[in-house]
Order: sequence, then C-alpha cells, then structure tokens
Amino acid sequence: MTTILLVRHAHTDAAGRRLTGWTPGVHLNERGRAEAARLAERLGSRPIRAIYSSPLERCRETAAPLARATGLPVRIRRALTEVGYGDWTGRSISSLRRTKLWRQVQLAPSTVRFPGGESILEVQERATSEVQRIAHAHPRDVVVVLSHADVIRLLIAHLAGMHADHLQRLVVDPGSVSAVALDDGIPRLLRVNDTGELPGRRARRAKVRG
Repeated sequence: MTTILLVRHAHTDAAGRRLTGWTPGVHLNERGRAEAARLAERLGSRPIRAIYSSPLERCRETAAPLARATGLPVRIRRALTEVGYGDWTGRSISSLRRTKLWRQVQLAPSTVRFPGGESILEVQERATSEVQRIAHAHPRDVVVVLSHADVIRLLIAHLAGMHADHLQRLVVDPGSVSAVALDDGIPRLLRVNDTGELPGRRARRAKVRG
C-alpha cells in the first residue's frame, strides 16, 4: 500500500483573487513561506520516501523546506501542474464570476473546456495517471505530491468515486494536506484538507477576544 500525501501549495498574493494558471514567476508571499515552514515541521518526521511537485514556482517553494528537512530531492512532474486556464489566465476571480462559463464551472465542471485551454476531464486524467505511476513506483511507501487546488480536488473526486461535477463540494486550502492510501484494491481517503486547524477557529478566537 502506498500512502500519498496531496499537498496544495501555500499562499501567494494571487490566491483567491485571480487565476494565475501556468503563469511563471508567481511566488509564495510571507504567509505562504510561513505555511511551507509549518508543513515541513508537520511532515518532516514522517517516513517520507519521495517528494514530487508541479513545476510551477509556488509548488517548488512550498516543497523546499520539506526537502531540506527530509534530505530528499524534489522530483518535478509536469502532469501535476495547474489547470491550463487558457484565455482565463491572469483574470480576476471577480470578473470571471460574471461570465456564463463560470456558472457552468460551478454546476457542471465535467462539461467545461477553458477557452484556449484544457478541459476539466483532461486535467483529471493526466493528474490521476501520474499519481498512479507514482504509487506503482513506490509500493508501501509514504510519498508527498505537491500540486494545485483544482488538480487535487479532481484527484480526490476520482479516488473517492465522485463524479467530476461534484468538484465544488470539496475544499482544498493553501498549505493543506489530503491523504489517500492506494493499493490494488479500493483507494481509501485518510484525510482531506488538513491544515492543522479546525474550521472557524480564528473566527471563534476573534469573538472571544472581542
């Protein structure tokens, strides 16, 4: 059995504001660098045997502290890269919400092809195939795979037997860890969107302090 730890890259200035897609030069911000350091603290003592990453800087920078903590190289795999958003790349989320295609992405993502870019199902296929290759290369190992929110959500949906149209039911936050056990039988989800904090924790603290 292979345990895959699916890690979303940590925060960037663009996270939740605009679609950066394959744009080069998008780096972690101060918050993201702190999240990457905490990730290394959380996972550094685990029996990790390999680290794989999307080629984009924000994933490689998230992986770097963990690579130093474990002494492992970061293996780059293009199939783990962000969704090819095509003409949507660089646009703000607020402007995209006003388009008809945005509603289709929310309700029926399996039918979507981004203008000039990839389809949702193409992304799911390439990412799933790559994770299966990684699992076959590391039987009985613990492996970290760093990627992007929609890619990880599509992977989780596939492994859980969910239709791709249920993509929006899943939350994958920056710096989060989702864990899945893979073998020749049924995939098993061990954890989803683990950030080390309970949802709403900050809000509750703020209320108490007020």
